[in-house]
Amino acid sequence: METPDFGIPPQLGRRMSMAEQYEYLRTKLTRRRTLVTAGAMAGGLLTGCATAGASGTATTGTAPASPLDTVHGSAVAPFGRHLAFGADPKTQMRVSWQVPLAVKKPYVRIGLRPDQLGRRIEAEVRGLHTPGLTGVRAALQQYYLHAALDGLRPGTTYYYGVGHDGFDPASAQGRATITSFRTAPASPERFVFTAFGDQGVNRAAAANDDALLRQKPAFHLHAGDICYADVNGKGRTTDGYDPAFWDLFLKQNEHVSKSVPWMVTTGNHDMEAWYSPDGYGGQLARFSLPDSGFDPRTAPGVYAFTYGNVAVVALDANDVSYEIPANLGHTDGRQTKWLDQKLRELRADKAVDFIVVFFHHCAYSTSAHASDGGVRAKWVPLFDRHQVDLVINGHNHVYERTDAIKNDEVGRPVPIGAGTDPTRDGIVYVTAGGGGKDLYGFPAGVKESYEGHVTHGEAVETFRWTKSQASKPETVEWSRVRYRGFSFLSVEAVSGTAPRLKVSALAQSGERIDHFEVRRGG
Repeated sequence: METPDFGIPPQLGRRMSMAEQYEYLRTKLTRRRTLVTAGAMAGGLLTGCATAGASGTATTGTAPASPLDTVHGSAVAPFGRHLAFGADPKTQMRVSWQVPLAVKKPYVRIGLRPDQLGRRIEAEVRGLHTPGLTGVRAALQQYYLHAALDGLRPGTTYYYGVGHDGFDPASAQGRATITSFRTAPASPERFVFTAFGDQGVNRAAAANDDALLRQKPAFHLHAGDICYADVNGKGRTTDGYDPAFWDLFLKQNEHVSKSVPWMVTTGNHDMEAWYSPDGYGGQLARFSLPDSGFDPRTAPGVYAFTYGNVAVVALDANDVSYEIPANLGHTDGRQTKWLDQKLRELRADKAVDFIVVFFHHCAYSTSAHASDGGVRAKWVPLFDRHQVDLVINGHNHVYERTDAIKNDEVGRPVPIGAGTDPTRDGIVYVTAGGGGKDLYGFPAGVKESYEGHVTHGEAVETFRWTKSQASKPETVEWSRVRYRGFSFLSVEAVSGTAPRLKVSALAQSGERIDHFEVRRGG
């Protein structure tokens, strides 16, 4: 079939990597299809993202015709596949991916065998236009595609492939896109999930992906500061920003996120002010996350889901952060009210043994950013009231773990290898910020202390952020484990007559640097 002069010849396209295709088309084509401008995004008019459907995904928008519609689909290869659960992980999955050019009629093929992908689900296009940024790059158009898979069977492995007109995953050309995922079980089973924050795009970040994949997680929690396209992380248009980093990030993580649901929330570096007043227009375009009763257009990183006997709650800490106030109070207290109601609902659910909460800014940490007083003021009392079992943060690029904290002090020491009961002792807070970005340290004179290298317990001189953006010194005794290295969290959930969370922290090498158990009422 004849290919237009401004496309990639099919014989060339088959030999090119995603990055090579992208650069070829970016430099050769002078006219770009524009689905949305920054101004339209600020008014909530992002095509395909303006309204949410009953399933929790945005409704499909039809993009206007453009010269690029004549590029044959065989010249455009999908990349950057990433999964996320719908509201019910047993029956819903969201498949997302990217293409370097606009395509016609994108879709997902799905089936119970890789050679039988008979079911075909239409996908929506969410186009994201970034205006030219002086000194950084020219204007950039990016295309994200999303498909909602509903009515799935619990505990079932499904095979899927992504495509569009001219690129069929069932054909020889598209077969490389075929991979699989597994839905959550109908009843609780033993499973593992992983977590970290502050990843970025580099060799350490990619190595952490490889390490966590060896844990065979049922899902992964990303506690914000996802790719660092926004360098400064202040939530302002004066921040340094290059949206092309997202292309690299999604490609870097694809070998994991194409099969492991990649559940993200928002950090300060994820407030990209070029798209909307709250900076979340980019998040809305790139990710499809569960609809849990909190408007995803307001805060896409706020949701909850239950997998087996564990309920997971994701929060947007930019809303309460005293340290970085760009979005302070942007939900007018609605997120905190939702959190209170959601925790109450989950704690009353007989099927839920454990509640895990994750968000970006630290409630308790001694590293560079220390602790955020806004998080402590707004959310820690709710965590205490509803006896949350584990809190996971990022923001500080280290691994640090507290003792059980109750009423803002040590409720019970939790040495490495020990157990704790949140109904009696308080809550353990974990900073898992060693996902790949440049590492931080600890206050002067404070030594690392981790499995095999335990140092004498000592009080630590640190600080917390106040509402006036001042740092208030504090001396703390809750800093139990400290490790300055790339790392991630691996949590094994056990159900049955003696349910427990077996929490381990692993260095990038796979060496264990911390472990403890959470049991309730034991």
